[in-house]
Amino acid sequence: MTSEITLFVNPTAGSGRGARAAQPAASALRDAGFSVRTVLGEDADDALRRAREAVAGGTGALIAVGGDGMMSLALQAVAGTMTPLGVVAVGTGNDFARALGMPIRDPAAAGRLAAEALKGGTVREIDLGRVGERWFGSVLASGFDSRVNDRGNRMRWVGGRFKYDLAILAELAAFKPIPYRIGLDGGPVREIEATLIAVGNGSTYGGGMRICADAVMDDGLFDVTVVGDCSRTTLLKVFPRVYKGTHLSHPKVTVHRVSSIELAAAGVTAYADGEQLGALPLTATCVPGAVRVLAPGSPTGN
Repeated sequence: MTSEITLFVNPTAGSGRGARAAQPAASALRDAGFSVRTVLGEDADDALRRAREAVAGGTGALIAVGGDGMMSLALQAVAGTMTPLGVVAVGTGNDFARALGMPIRDPAAAGRLAAEALKGGTVREIDLGRVGERWFGSVLASGFDSRVNDRGNRMRWVGGRFKYDLAILAELAAFKPIPYRIGLDGGPVREIEATLIAVGNGSTYGGGMRICADAVMDDGLFDVTVVGDCSRTTLLKVFPRVYKGTHLSHPKVTVHRVSSIELAAAGVTAYADGEQLGALPLTATCVPGAVRVLAPGSPTGN
């Protein structure tokens, strides 16, 4: 393995934490004897192109510095290759890092962990979800939650967490159960009404919301959480429980463990790892051992 490591940096992550985090992460890697070069990119497409070039060129590891959006980009570069992925989580949500048990907003510790994993050969293989040519590591969201994202993205006049609080209120006012067509593991397609359907390779989205609380990242299966056709009042009672994962015991919630899922619904956009994936319909497949990560222990959904 080459001793040259590539830092894949989002300078704007977490209000500028990405740029500030790169230096202590790089210092930790250099102190361990690695040569470090940095990939920035002018935009997402350019950054991904540069990351793929680094992987094709034989870099010893791609260390992503940023939030879940940056981790998503990095996955597109390393999935299906032998190049391991390191995670320096300094974004807002950090759900991918959280599921792996990685340090959050501690770039020096994350850099040391990556260096120790490389030196000790403790690289872990985990599953990824795949939709067409796109890979995802955490959760694919569709339904009420993705409509909140849609509305929040349209609210250019307000920023921060308050924007999404307003978007939730607006979506609640307009809320109706969504008619879905769903097929599990190639079985018959069923028509159901649901509030949302979340496809979890990892356990959390939205910065720690445990929507697929029992998902495990190396079992070869998705945990699919279906919140049924509940009323607005029931949704208001159930949704806060997602932060502890206790919503899974509610009678309106069902969980399926599958290796693939077909989803269709009119007017619903899917998001994966917090990034817009596109309109339904889609088919998502769990790909076992699709990426090698520099992470402690055995990755789990805990």
